[in-house]
Amino acid sequence: MYECERGYVVMLNKHSDEAKKIDVTKGRDHGREVQSGYYARKRKSNIKNELGQTFFEVIVLVVFIIIFVFPFINLIAVSLSSSRAILSGEVYFLPVEPQLDTWQTVFKNKELIDSFVFTVFLTALYTVLALVFIMLAAYPLSKKTLKGRVQVLGFFMIPMYFSGGLIPSYLLYRDLNLIDSFWVLVLPGLFSTYNMLILKSFFQQIPDSLEESAKLDGANDFQILFSIYIPLSLPALATLALFFAVSRWNSFSDAIFFLPTRNDLVPLQLLLQRMLNVTVDTELMMRKLDGTTRRVRILKESQKAANILFTIVPIILVYPWLQRYFVKGVTLGSIKG
Repeated sequence: MYECERGYVVMLNKHSDEAKKIDVTKGRDHGREVQSGYYARKRKSNIKNELGQTFFEVIVLVVFIIIFVFPFINLIAVSLSSSRAILSGEVYFLPVEPQLDTWQTVFKNKELIDSFVFTVFLTALYTVLALVFIMLAAYPLSKKTLKGRVQVLGFFMIPMYFSGGLIPSYLLYRDLNLIDSFWVLVLPGLFSTYNMLILKSFFQQIPDSLEESAKLDGANDFQILFSIYIPLSLPALATLALFFAVSRWNSFSDAIFFLPTRNDLVPLQLLLQRMLNVTVDTELMMRKLDGTTRRVRILKESQKAANILFTIVPIILVYPWLQRYFVKGVTLGSIKG
């Protein structure tokens, strides 16, 4: 009975196993086909999604390039085109009836050239001093062992939210004998709390082991700052230098308010603002004379375009030199320490 049962079971198992094995094999093959087909469809779907996303990003970038680049191209074309072409509205991307009279006028303008040299010197000095100030503040504040660190940070952050305004600032600069002085363009904006916080966050990411090793070799804090922290923080410093330089280059309101009688200390943007105002005044005066208003306006439009390009191109040329540091400096410095 046992043998029969065993044989029966064996035979039953033999037949059922073969059947089961065949069924299992077929099921596995079918499952693998279904699974491979699913992953293939998924890969195709992902590729289509990536291509669609890439195409959308390209379209958006092209639109932004057109929006931001077209004004510059149009300015260049207007500054190089003739008055007749500008008057008839033929100038868009390329100069029509090219001429260089406006650019010859720009480079022969001694006042404009002197203002350009002064602005370059002012921007360079301001940028260097501002970087020194925020480095000397960010380094100690990046140390958690500094006593009173939280209180000092709070003291620095108060002016970010509250300021005295223009009139109290003017009275303060007058009492400090800064009115009509070169230093009124430099000293008030040297320290930026926002930029200092970015640099502090960057300093906090530098390993403490480097500082400890330097201290074991007998280095003091200034040696550690200038030999370790500054070389490792070049991306952040380059980014902040760009912020400071662009801010100082584009500023002209402080010269209007605090340099009322110093015509020898005229930043380039202030001179450009005065030139544009003169253009408007000339248009208004010439409206009374028949047949001359349009001619004067077109001539001034061409000259205005050349003057604008002369003031913005130098600072734009700085970006390619600092572009490799820009993104890295902002992202690394923005991490909260």
